Amino acid sequence: MPIPMSSDQIAEDLTDRIERGQYKPGSQMPTYMSLASAYGVSYGTIARVMTLLRERGVVIGVPGRGTFVPED
Repeated sequence: MPIPMSSDQIAEDLTDRIERGQYKPGSQMPTYMSLASAYGVSYGTIARVMTLLRERGVVIGVPGRGTFVPED
């Protein structure tokens, strides 16, 4: 079984995916649960990753709606 990525590695991977256009400006990010499943980590790990990405301005949280890639 492979070792799961760290929070920092996941944050970098998601940032790269956003920069490459896999997640386009204005698009909604996958749910925390789907990201946790995709990366093989806990919901709490993804919550920490998303907090880090929000602090860096890579994503924005919209209460009651989800997490989005900001428009340019």
